[in-house]
Amino acid sequence: MNKDFFSRDAVTVAKAMIGMEFRLHNTGGIVVETEAYRSDDPASHSFNGPTVRNRAMFGPPAHLYVYRSYGIHWCANIVCLSGSAVLIRALDPQTGLDLMASRRGTAATKALCSGPGKLCQALGITGNLDGVSVLQEPFLLRDRQSVPDVLVGARIGISKATEAQWRFGLKGSDCLSKPITRLR
Repeated sequence: MNKDFFSRDAVTVAKAMIGMEFRLHNTGGIVVETEAYRSDDPASHSFNGPTVRNRAMFGPPAHLYVYRSYGIHWCANIVCLSGSAVLIRALDPQTGLDLMASRRGTAATKALCSGPGKLCQALGITGNLDGVSVLQEPFLLRDRQSVPDVLVGARIGISKATEAQWRFGLKGSDCLSKPITRLR
């Protein structure tokens, strides 16, 4: 993977990330669910311009934008074009299952990374990684081996721009945060 992959429209990148491998240190798995957010999107943290909280979204592509959701859960996004990013919503856990289970307090593989907060807890992603490049250690990104069947649906957990079909998931995955029904 390189910076050019992420230097594109977030919707394009979000769909293309389905099936990729994403690791932090010795934990990670296959990306099975993503959501796109653009700078002109009222649901995006970047919609009203740069702030201390969202500054990473206006930084270079392929860097993390990490924030707390509802003051409780960390969420990890990968920056694309300025002001846009892809939220990594879910992984199919593959590597470091014991460590992820310990961090999450469950051995149920399906429950380890089936949501953005769970994913960050399982991989140990916190605000300390905000602004860090995912193209170098301690991260590992591997391109998908083949083009998967990708489901498309409306984003969830937001109250604005809910009609945008910018949520993507791997068809047949049992690790999605919520079901997606439409295949594109």
